[in-house]
Amino acid sequence: MIMGSNVALADLSDDIGSVIVSLGWVSPTGEGDADVSVLLLDANGKVRSDGDFYFYNHPVAADGSVQLLGKTPTADGSEDRISFDLTAVPAGIDRIVVAASRYGEARFGELEDVRITLADAAGESLLRFAVDDAGSVTAVIFGELYRRGEGWKFRAVGQGYETGLAGLATDFGVDIEDDAATEAEAALDGDAADEQADAADRAPAGEPTGQVPLEAVPAPRRPEAEAGEPRKPATRPRTAKKKVTLPRTVKKTLAENDSWRQARLFPVSALKSDRDREMRATSVLLSVMAQVPEFSRRLTAGFGAPAGRMETFTEVSLPHGDTPRRPDGVIRVERAGKLWTALVETKTNGNVLKADQVQAYMDIAARRGYEAVITLTNDVALEGSPLVDVKIDKRRKHKVALWHLSWAEVAHQAQLLIRHEGVGNAAHAWLLQELLHYLQHENSGCHGFQNMGPAWVPVRNGIDDETLCQGDARALEVVENWERLIRQVCLRLGGELGQKVLPVQRAKRGTDPKERRARLADQLCLDGRLQAELRIDGTPGVLTVGADLRTGKLRTGIAVPAPEQGYPLSRAKRLVRLLAEAPADLHIETLVDGESGGPRGTLERLRPEPADLLPKDNARITGFLLSLLKSMGSGRGNAETGFIRSVDDAVHRFYTTVVVHLDTPTTRRTPSKERAAAG
Repeated sequence: MIMGSNVALADLSDDIGSVIVSLGWVSPTGEGDADVSVLLLDANGKVRSDGDFYFYNHPVAADGSVQLLGKTPTADGSEDRISFDLTAVPAGIDRIVVAASRYGEARFGELEDVRITLADAAGESLLRFAVDDAGSVTAVIFGELYRRGEGWKFRAVGQGYETGLAGLATDFGVDIEDDAATEAEAALDGDAADEQADAADRAPAGEPTGQVPLEAVPAPRRPEAEAGEPRKPATRPRTAKKKVTLPRTVKKTLAENDSWRQARLFPVSALKSDRDREMRATSVLLSVMAQVPEFSRRLTAGFGAPAGRMETFTEVSLPHGDTPRRPDGVIRVERAGKLWTALVETKTNGNVLKADQVQAYMDIAARRGYEAVITLTNDVALEGSPLVDVKIDKRRKHKVALWHLSWAEVAHQAQLLIRHEGVGNAAHAWLLQELLHYLQHENSGCHGFQNMGPAWVPVRNGIDDETLCQGDARALEVVENWERLIRQVCLRLGGELGQKVLPVQRAKRGTDPKERRARLADQLCLDGRLQAELRIDGTPGVLTVGADLRTGKLRTGIAVPAPEQGYPLSRAKRLVRLLAEAPADLHIETLVDGESGGPRGTLERLRPEPADLLPKDNARITGFLLSLLKSMGSGRGNAETGFIRSVDDAVHRFYTTVVVHLDTPTTRRTPSKERAAAG
């Protein structure tokens, strides 16, 4: 589409009751990002109330018409997805505006391939609009859905705002207080405050507004310049009903000793076979989905399911030739007299999907007019690398979508709700807690990606004896499984923190994912290393993870930019002071302008002599590289001595002992509407 053009959704697909809108962009540095927002407008072009404004702190409409699904990794970065149930949009809403905004000094002109796509309920892409030459704007209206008669149309807008999210929202009638002050604060250079902090003792670490930290993973440290700032009281009511989360501390048990085991809603100990595990896991999950609508919408909105009354079923017999088929489960949603139905096929432990079985369910769904088949396993689906190949008869008018969920994604969404974002009542929180306890039990078989595959040992041996050649298919298998592992690490850490954690892709725009993985596989054959980068909201840089298969070492690190003002020695002293509780074996390297590297040493050696971090030739310090080394697990599985467990532990240790003590970036400000919603 081109700017200003429009199209009727009914002309593109027969299945547009629910649509998925995706906003995407490519960051050349791997660190650029933006936040999506949605505004529901009446016939006057204004929101009816502030509740019609959906953003990162108000992501879900109570009627299910709008749900911000969060970010999904793609071949060249990530994209934000939004689910719209157009049948649930209130009659008083005439237009739906879809926008995104950047924060601080960031501009959309720094991003590439800025675009919006729209897909129908079956996942088929219907349209694409590229926003070219975004320039210096900080917010962009990508497009809008609007009523025309009994149907809906989409218009490609591409309008930019230099005043950011505040200016955009205000134009449409959203009451955002103190935005002028907020923008002024964001424009101020925080280096002066940092310089004052150099001369003072380190302030106590605080917690970000609205976040409930877990004891296992501390919350990121607030900048010292902000630690003592009084928080302005909210003068307006919350935009949404207060949600229920689990308490921070566990109540003291009434058990006499540790041998007393707490009664659980979903027992695990009686499971003896994989078939038992599959049947129990399916029943447990689907029953919780039927009772906790916030959770079920998280899992099904992205699959085109409408917001409505949900019922779930297990072991349903469906005719298929001479032999009836029994899918593990069925999900059915009723909305305005219409039904949405999905068949569910579940696997636990390392069991893989069978192509003929999935194919049979796709054929059954097509014949019976069902909308989707959902596969649920411990594996992680990658773009361009499907878990199972099925044939779709394109001659059929009725389309069936094939979707995949990993058990790690299920646990991630449950943890986000009960630990951070909250659910409607305490009973729902308790149900999700019981589900999470079941999934994490050692006998459930729902532990997520847990095997690097049969190629892992041969590839390691080939690297050791230098016999692994470029083009070896086994190296490509290891690279794909490494990508799956990193995505699962992101899910686990993001669930614990309640923040976005995404893998960084530095591929060029339009790069085919298969070609990118093939290049990485050839690089693995040459240097014996696997590399990955994670972007974590609230951290001053990208967290790197590297596995050296030659030396058997894992390296986790982060590059911290140096303040532009202040004396070099004060910067070094301040860094050492921030890392007072970090491990003594932490490596610190000074990054110097125009050179490959500066002075380096362990934190233990640098604590008494921070001046050792200063370059001898007075070169300009651009930052500091912090890294930790640990031994790599050798086994391909998820055992204590396995590679997967060692990577998970390395990332967890580096974040909790190093990253958490660093200053969080001060460029992103919290709008007053978010403060009001947080209460």
